[in-house]
Amino acid sequence: MSEEPRKKVRMTLVGLDGNAYFLMGSFSKEARRQGWTKEQIDNVLTDCRSSDYDHLLCVLMENIEEPDGDEYEEEDDC
Repeated sequence: MSEEPRKKVRMTLVGLDGNAYFLMGSFSKEARRQGWTKEQIDNVLTDCRSSDYDHLLCVLMENIEEPDGDEYEEEDDC
């Protein structure tokens, strides 16, 4: 059985206020705008809150797709 590709929110974290609540709010707002369900958003935000700030950033980065595609080279530190 093949697994469905992971759904991602098209947005960038670059240039946003680094406050954890601001980042989660920005993600939530953009995810809703792009048709994510409340349950999908809540699952990501619950995972964000399950550990420290670095974990929050990793979770958000796993669920975000940069709008400009491959413009940024990714480092997988998560």
